[in-house]
Amino acid sequence: MPDIIPRRKIKGVDFCGSRFHYYIIRSDLGCYMRSSDFTAGSDLSIHDLHPACQNGDHYFADENNQFYIIKGKSYRRVMNLTTDTESAVYELHPNCQGGDHYLAAFDWFYIIFQDKGTYRRTNDLSQDSHSEEFPLHNNCRNGLYYWGLPDHYYFLKPASEWGVEYYKGKDFQEDSCVAVCSVHPDVLNFLPGGLSITNGPAFRKWDNIQTVSNESPTPVTMQKKVTKKVGYNKEKMSQITQNWKIETSAKITSGKLARLILKCQFSFSTEYGGAGVNVEKESWNEETEVEEQLSFELKPNQCFNLWQYQLGFGSEPVLFCRDLKITDEPYRPAGLPLGM
Repeated sequence: MPDIIPRRKIKGVDFCGSRFHYYIIRSDLGCYMRSSDFTAGSDLSIHDLHPACQNGDHYFADENNQFYIIKGKSYRRVMNLTTDTESAVYELHPNCQGGDHYLAAFDWFYIIFQDKGTYRRTNDLSQDSHSEEFPLHNNCRNGLYYWGLPDHYYFLKPASEWGVEYYKGKDFQEDSCVAVCSVHPDVLNFLPGGLSITNGPAFRKWDNIQTVSNESPTPVTMQKKVTKKVGYNKEKMSQITQNWKIETSAKITSGKLARLILKCQFSFSTEYGGAGVNVEKESWNEETEVEEQLSFELKPNQCFNLWQYQLGFGSEPVLFCRDLKITDEPYRPAGLPLGM
């Protein structure tokens, strides 16, 4: 099964937990998702991410609904990620730098050092006051994303035969599992790599849209109108965002957001269910039918096959590309027209 892209491999993507909500930050999309329950997929809303709050190395929040954005050796604290309200910037203590994940829970800040197998606990990121470092239980070391609420910590586990789940616990040293919870498909769709889990891995292929043959004993020249689809499958794309509430103040629309998510997913490697292609130059207008006039010179008993390049997920096409190829063999053409 393809996996969710871990935080360390994609900049500006992270999880946060405050007193009442979970957040998924997608700085690469310019927005974030808020939810009251990742398992039920409850209260999913999409909000703009203020420019000053974008491109962070790490994001986390505390029980007072304050958000923290780490960039290099400093961090920004804000009350609202959309408006950048009451923002202030502080230096990050050297002992608090270089963490793989950051979160707040139990009135402490936690810094996860996965490779070292340790975590640091402090009550001040600038002063590193009252700090201690502890061993991290082996079962707590493989998280893709970590976040905290006032009385629990959470981390997203790699995909397994049970799908994508997150772990809820109370002690990183003892692996004090309280619950292992599944992630709702509507939440997965917002995560980098999630579409490949809900809809199947991305594919790109040449699809045979028509075959033209000459069954007569003499050569013929044939004029043929070919009808092909060009653009994206609007119905399929709208399913991505149909259960998300786009805030009225948000600059992004559901259609634009769905296109951005699809473009990202197609660009990811096959390890994360992508196709490793750049589709920026393709037509992202709603799917339409286009006629093209072609001329064929066919020898006796010869046939031509017309192929169109398509991209999709699972077995269903989502994007119909402009590229056409003609072959005299029933095999898909060699070569892939879209590259990174």
